[in-house]
Amino acid sequence: MRPRDCPRGVFLALPEDEPTGVPLGVKDLFDTAGLVTTYGSPLFAEHVPDATAPAVVALDEAGYGVVGKTNLHEFAYGVTSENPHFGTVPNPEHPGRVAGGSSGGNAAALVLGAADLALGTDSGGSIRIPAACCGVVGFKPTYGLVSLDGCFPLAPSFDHAGPMARDVGPCVEAMRVLAPGLAPEALDALDDLAVGVAWLEGVDTLVRARVEETAGLFPGRRAVDLPEPEGVGRLFMHEIAGVHGELFAENADLYGEDVRTKLERCLAVTDAEAHAGTRHREEYRERCAKAIEGLDLVLTPTLPCVAPRVGEGEIGDLQVRERVVSRTFPVNILGWPALALPCGPAEAGLPASVQLVGRPGSDGLVLAAGALLEAALRKRVA
Repeated sequence: MRPRDCPRGVFLALPEDEPTGVPLGVKDLFDTAGLVTTYGSPLFAEHVPDATAPAVVALDEAGYGVVGKTNLHEFAYGVTSENPHFGTVPNPEHPGRVAGGSSGGNAAALVLGAADLALGTDSGGSIRIPAACCGVVGFKPTYGLVSLDGCFPLAPSFDHAGPMARDVGPCVEAMRVLAPGLAPEALDALDDLAVGVAWLEGVDTLVRARVEETAGLFPGRRAVDLPEPEGVGRLFMHEIAGVHGELFAENADLYGEDVRTKLERCLAVTDAEAHAGTRHREEYRERCAKAIEGLDLVLTPTLPCVAPRVGEGEIGDLQVRERVVSRTFPVNILGWPALALPCGPAEAGLPASVQLVGRPGSDGLVLAAGALLEAALRKRVA
């Protein structure tokens, strides 16, 4: 499908001329010279940057062509991409369900065939959540590996940039461009990996079944007690408050209700709470590194559920948000690489997704394992 023919809510801006090269969707959080960049907010509805974000430039120079700027949750602060200003991003194959967020437009564009690759951001799961909701692939690299210059921040020490695609292969090729020198590690079989399986508690029945079946493709698997973070969320909120403080003070009435409500909570976080959050993050990184000693990778559900219904999450029930990010946000705290890929149908026939997580700097191993796992999953279905 051509971008111009996509349903409302997928793209926010399209180039005047048809681009050449591999069709690339760019989350409308990255600046693009000469093309409107809204950051998902009406405050920037007519904002046309003078320069293009380096990550987009690198892809352009490598033969990718920007087909449009994709819709997102307002200012990337949400997990559903229900944008009150520019429309809810549709879940193309599952109407009435969210596309996930905040890079929801990317996932929808991929499912519709309007893009073959999409560039997104991930601060608490914003690449992996929409990938899971829509049944595509999303890769969050090691923190700092891909440039975020020219990208509107959410929580700077949690923010990552990375690719999304229908398959693992295009993500691998994009990472060669976005992080020159990166290449998948040589890996002949899943048998070669020691994999810890974690975070299965509280997961919906069929999602858990699909994840356990996928874990069974790794002969060297074992359960691992990977800890969950405590006290770091206040640091995340404090950083968001720092980004939006002045802008929000002058324009609060132009923010959507759910983002406005969350920002008010962020602004109430104290410096002391943020400082404690920094300490908790360092302790959490140490605990997780110890927990995975002797393992190559960790396998978890990407989400504990399938895509929520439209209206259930950010607007209807903040507890839905907390559940949706429960397996993705910890990996942002760690700054470790993580790949989300579909692993079969679950509740209501919606896709389940599995997450492969590696140590910092092991991006090549995560991608190589993901490619082998994808092939094994397809063989099992066939």
